[in-house]
Amino acid sequence: MPAKSISTQGDGKTFEQLRQECLQKKKLFEDPDFPACDSSLYYSQSVPINFEWKRPGELCENPEFIVGGADRTDICQGALGDCWLLAAIASLTLHKETLARVVPNDQGFDRSYAGIFHFQFWQHNRWLDVVVDDRLPAVRNRLVLLHSASNNEFWSALLEKAYAKLNGSYESLKGGSTLEAMEDFTGGVGETYETKSAPTDLFNIMKKAYDRGSMMGCSIDITSSAESEAQTASGLVKGHAYSITGLEEVNYRGKKVKLIRIRNPWGQVEWNGAWSDESREWNVIDSSEKKRILQNSMDDGEFWMEFEDFKANYDKIEICNLTPDSLTDETKRKWEVNMFEGNWIRGSTAGGCRNFIDTFWTNPQFKLTLLHADDNNDKCSVVIALMQKNRRALRKEGLDLQTIGFALYEAPADEDHLGKDFFRYNGSKARSKTYINVREISERFTLPPGNYLLVPTTFQPHDEADFIIRIFSERAAGTMEMGNTVDADLPDPPMPSLPEEETDEEKGLRRMFEKIAGSDQAISAMELQQVLNGVLSRRREIKFDGLSLNTCHSIINLMDVDNSGQLEFQEFKVFWEKMKKWIMLFISYDTDRSGKMSSYELRIALKAAGLFLCMHLNTKLLQLLGLRFADENYDIDFDDYLTCIIRLENMFRVFQALDKGQTGQVNMNILQFLLLSMNV
Repeated sequence: MPAKSISTQGDGKTFEQLRQECLQKKKLFEDPDFPACDSSLYYSQSVPINFEWKRPGELCENPEFIVGGADRTDICQGALGDCWLLAAIASLTLHKETLARVVPNDQGFDRSYAGIFHFQFWQHNRWLDVVVDDRLPAVRNRLVLLHSASNNEFWSALLEKAYAKLNGSYESLKGGSTLEAMEDFTGGVGETYETKSAPTDLFNIMKKAYDRGSMMGCSIDITSSAESEAQTASGLVKGHAYSITGLEEVNYRGKKVKLIRIRNPWGQVEWNGAWSDESREWNVIDSSEKKRILQNSMDDGEFWMEFEDFKANYDKIEICNLTPDSLTDETKRKWEVNMFEGNWIRGSTAGGCRNFIDTFWTNPQFKLTLLHADDNNDKCSVVIALMQKNRRALRKEGLDLQTIGFALYEAPADEDHLGKDFFRYNGSKARSKTYINVREISERFTLPPGNYLLVPTTFQPHDEADFIIRIFSERAAGTMEMGNTVDADLPDPPMPSLPEEETDEEKGLRRMFEKIAGSDQAISAMELQQVLNGVLSRRREIKFDGLSLNTCHSIINLMDVDNSGQLEFQEFKVFWEKMKKWIMLFISYDTDRSGKMSSYELRIALKAAGLFLCMHLNTKLLQLLGLRFADENYDIDFDDYLTCIIRLENMFRVFQALDKGQTGQVNMNILQFLLLSMNV
């Protein structure tokens, strides 16, 4: 049974609820979430054509949703550069069950017509139900974007509109990978082949993919933007996405010839070489075979070519498998799937690739435990797919795809986040073939049973994105996010020492305290600020503009055992010992002697905070701290560093005081408590 889809409408209403409301009010639906206005078309420029938004009934008599069944001839490209999407839609029409999921058949222009339609897309492991009204951009009463060859058929144009809404605008659909849309139509797993370096049995791989219901596309590389959509002498178009719609073998003059059928989403412009529609090769083969394969071929953008010509002319093949089954063997498996969501956040978890060893270790880390080898094998089959989220919709904010990849390491038994030295001295056991700016990068591996550490990264440090990882394995695998522990070791402060037992240092500290404190023998936040700024300003290795009064209030909140609102000498003495430790720790992580500490080092600095404090924070908390305290250069000065440590210790101590049963819960767990506290 297919997974239930989630409504994406801003008011939370479903397609059926909205349709019934419109029918009762006798009004046609107007979508408030994707209005019929210029911003739904373009975000980076004024609309270049004078569009009018028209409903199908205004464009023709007797409009229909689907005429005679949805097929690949219903997809004709318009003025938008989204051939990658159209190639995927053409492939979708070959798979009727998948098509029925994406294009539900409970809608049309019959009695239930209310100007509203809906489509379903897979996004980040969820199926989303996207509703649209049927106002479509037209010029002189003709559709100018995706349209059908039949003037009264509208399913494909409405599908394009729903996909544009999902991604923010029509302009967001300009340029892309066919594989991206194929995955959004199926939730499948993508694989890419380069024709010039493909396996020798590439035809068999593709035939198997076709027989299994996989969706396929292909394209010709360009060497410069000037070549984009340039037509070759043989009728092919460079930098243009095509659908692969069939593979056959025919008897030709006593030998088997491999053929491949390809479709141009323009609905015209075809290959004019061997095995094209009117070529003489078709006159030699059996007439019944010719009729079966050509199927009343016409100038509709679809054509056959010999497979060797295909490899010579095309550069890239994209295959979207509905399951991760290998296309190079005959085995069909039931795959186990694990999924994680994560983020690369600058200053904390956007560490970049292994070239940047000082920050690489700060990337999110995931442990993969392969316990059992595949059946009839001593290795484990694993497919890892790393996908960055929502980048197409973020184009209007000036963002685009990051360059991404991942590496696998043999992992120790430890469940903690691994540090810099591990990656300095241990090489990866497997990795993505390359770093590339695509939405998803996937690789297939066969690995011995064991523990592995998966590190997904952007190529450059400080590049931000949200991501999901899907891990497919033939046998059940253990997975967990590393460094996910949130706790602290907070020992009780030492007992006060008698004056006669004080060391010379403590006696000097007492004299300084008494000088500041005055007759009440206690210091306030302002007095504490004065003394600490005086002492720290003489430390040349620390760069800061002075401790803020808020920081000093936090210190008093932490150290004020008797709740007087001030620090007495014993409280001040304990704080001073902490302070000396924290200063040395700060200096040790100021590796470039700039007087500041890199925010990427915060995880290990907090863990190593010394005799008085040892804190384990998970990735989410570290990301929040990085955003709160790091400057534009991903550095933390001493004041912010001190504030961070003191606030964390305060919050841990408050939580422990409330958690009297030591259950780790106070109507919320420790992570929820800290996240709430840090946002106050």
